[in-house]
Amino acid sequence: MPKVSYSVEERKRIRDELLQASLELMSAQGIRHTTIEQVYKKVGISRTFFYTFFPTKEDLVVEMLYIQQPKIIRYVNELMADTSCDWENAVRKFFYTCCKGEKSGIAILSIEEQQMIFRRLSAESYKTFRKKQFSLFSKILESFGVSPDRKRVELFINLCLAMLVTIKAIPETMPLLVPEAVNDTMEFQINSIVDYLSRLRQEDGSILPERGRGM
Repeated sequence: MPKVSYSVEERKRIRDELLQASLELMSAQGIRHTTIEQVYKKVGISRTFFYTFFPTKEDLVVEMLYIQQPKIIRYVNELMADTSCDWENAVRKFFYTCCKGEKSGIAILSIEEQQMIFRRLSAESYKTFRKKQFSLFSKILESFGVSPDRKRVELFINLCLAMLVTIKAIPETMPLLVPEAVNDTMEFQINSIVDYLSRLRQEDGSILPERGRGM
């Protein structure tokens, strides 16, 4: 017989489990290919009970993106602390990991998924998302040793997301791009961003040694 009532602590635990399950499923198989049914069955609750936590799939996805942010920051800091890898290669490794998305356990929104989700967000929810997004990319820049002023962060967001959605969109969403050149395209974009960040560090007075990151 299903349980009739849950304590505040139990509901919080179940909500956290739903978010973790969605992150695992969506990072492994993509957001579009992950259904609400897969998520609530993985946690072991009913569809009706699921909707008491998240009214729509879009609400679930946005919250899942939020809980993914600390994971990304931890990964950046681990790379920066790895003395076996110099700054440039550590930053490049981070971008390669993000570009691989689903293979790396990181959920990346495609163009279609962004459109699907954000056309349904309220103005307040969109504002909250923007604040959290800005905070995430600011922390990434700080971890890279770059001063995160507003213009830098805004450009960094666009450079990163433009790279990620382009790689994810070839060839289904952007069929006129050449799929055979996708890896070369990714390599060029990553190198361009790394060069840009390196210049910013130099502007900030960071010293880039031949080996190590000088953080």
